[in-house]
Amino acid sequence: MAITKPKKKDTTTATQDVDDFIAGAPDSKTSVKGVRKGNKQQISLTITPDLLEKVDALASKMGQSRAAVINMAIYQAVED
Repeated sequence: MAITKPKKKDTTTATQDVDDFIAGAPDSKTSVKGVRKGNKQQISLTITPDLLEKVDALASKMGQSRAAVINMAIYQAVED
């Protein structure tokens, strides 16, 4: 019986699987399509809890959804 070196583990498959998973995220820069909802593109947004409470309060006062209030604020900021 001959003594042989152990074979190296192939980690390229696992690494590629992780890269594919990350690239498939809706807000990934490498994602071409992402998640579309009608004529809009879904993104993820991180916001402080205090600001989110203010957005929710404003949305409730206006009778609008949180998304509608955020969209209006972004639109006004971009257009002005």
